[in-house]
Amino acid sequence: MVKCYDVIVAGSGSAGMAAAVRALHLGFSVLVLEKEQQWGGTSAASGGGVWIPNHGMKADGDSHEKAMTYLKAVSNGAVREDRLAAFVDNGSKMVSFLDEVGVRLHVLEGYPDYFPDAPGAHAGRALFPYEVDGASVGESAYTMREAPIRGKLFNRYSFGLDEAFALATKARGWRVIVGKMLWRYWSDLGWRKKTSRDRRLTMGSGLMGALRRAFDRMGGEMWMGTGLVGLHEEGGRVTGVEVERYGHRFRVEARHGVVIAAGGFEWNQEMRDRYFTLPTPAHWATTPERANDGKATLAGQEIGADVEFMETGWYIPSMIMPTIGVPNTAMTHQMSFDHGRPHSVCVNRNGERFVKETIAYDQFGLAMIEDNRKTGSSSVIWHVFDDQFREKYSSGGFMLKALMPDSKVPVHWWDHFIYRADTLGDLAAKIDVDGAALVKTVERMNEYARTGIDKEFGRGSDDYDRFFADQRVKPNGCIGTIEKGPFYAVPIVLGDMGTKGGLKADAQARVLNTNGVPIGGLYAAGNASGAITGNCYPGAGGTIGPAMTFGFIAANTIAALAANSR
Repeated sequence: MVKCYDVIVAGSGSAGMAAAVRALHLGFSVLVLEKEQQWGGTSAASGGGVWIPNHGMKADGDSHEKAMTYLKAVSNGAVREDRLAAFVDNGSKMVSFLDEVGVRLHVLEGYPDYFPDAPGAHAGRALFPYEVDGASVGESAYTMREAPIRGKLFNRYSFGLDEAFALATKARGWRVIVGKMLWRYWSDLGWRKKTSRDRRLTMGSGLMGALRRAFDRMGGEMWMGTGLVGLHEEGGRVTGVEVERYGHRFRVEARHGVVIAAGGFEWNQEMRDRYFTLPTPAHWATTPERANDGKATLAGQEIGADVEFMETGWYIPSMIMPTIGVPNTAMTHQMSFDHGRPHSVCVNRNGERFVKETIAYDQFGLAMIEDNRKTGSSSVIWHVFDDQFREKYSSGGFMLKALMPDSKVPVHWWDHFIYRADTLGDLAAKIDVDGAALVKTVERMNEYARTGIDKEFGRGSDDYDRFFADQRVKPNGCIGTIEKGPFYAVPIVLGDMGTKGGLKADAQARVLNTNGVPIGGLYAAGNASGAITGNCYPGAGGTIGPAMTFGFIAANTIAALAANSR
């Protein structure tokens, strides 16, 4: 017998779960399909930021007009204003709904937009989840996707955003923070008998834990290890899906709609090679390995769905390092803010700077692509720093000295994944960069560190720079001298956190065919759909905010159409 649900959602990340929880709340029966054996998607492994302009959580001077001004100023490409307006109109409603069902968010005070000098920019649009007790999620907590190695201390202990910032910069009191984290973990004896996973669900885990708690309480059903492989149509309308579980294919029917929220295509090398402006290896992606393979997008295309913004990803400079304790494997580590810390500089293969290192990570990645177009030297660049940097900060997975002293770095990492030399000239020779150019670049950086003014790119000159500056470094908290040996270099690759392209959808989250006509019964949200801002990352949580909002919109659209058909 073919099973039937009111709504089928493909994908258990933030977009899919927002759609599912909203549909359940509206009275529909809901099935969520997750092809992996863990639920939560990329969202569970993320920082959990939810970027919502004019969210209404406090009277802070933001407005619909201001938000639209900003979005129209920074969005890049064939962006549709009605999609932007739908996001701004529904974002605050989505946040209020989440609070109603127990998914609580808070404003991170002062967190600037990623283009702080653009018209309509406003600090405080980035929302983050409160910490969630894993016990409140029940047994579902055991099968949620875990945070990656970079998202846990010693690959075991969960940390919140404030703790992450303190540990990343070795801020005052960081040892006390570590002590409290260890005490909370090991003193929780009852939980330790059940699992080695931390009971504290923070950042992305906190967001997804709260969503799953609401989903389970409302009676939602989830099938893990079950992937969508095709869409069924009758009379030009999607009426169900074909799924695969352990090699067995079968059909599931949907009375009112199918929501595609299965992520992007970053782990599909053929699609990357076909669409990306600068094709890069799939293993440079920093999302869960082999999870987002684009099959749901391809299923949509097979029935005539259009796609958009397929040429680009959500970029983040990253470094590759072996996985400790797992032979013959390596992982790609995000460098969200490391590349802009004081006592360091980023150079291309010519030994020259090409970007303000402190800009937001997606802009940094786009700058790598542009410099590679101009010079052919920036598909991989170099993060160069000195011993002062080593004492205070990390570079991707290469942790600061207090956590990873040089003596503890495996011998086979040196001059393969991490480079070290007593002089800049020797370092340049090791990394095959022009030595004279690198020395001149560092000399200029040292002068900027002394004056506090970066005459080339203005490092430390805007609110975003200053928000992440190290106030211990004077006169400019974004620039420090690079003069104390030994000197180090880490290769930075053009990593990504997913793809910006996917199924083309309208302001009601309905998937459009190649003639611009909505395909009945088919909806899309998150990275499975084209980014509403095109080739632009507007602020912290700029993927999850629109993803959840359009998941929410999809459920509302399904409900409205169902009511009209009665």
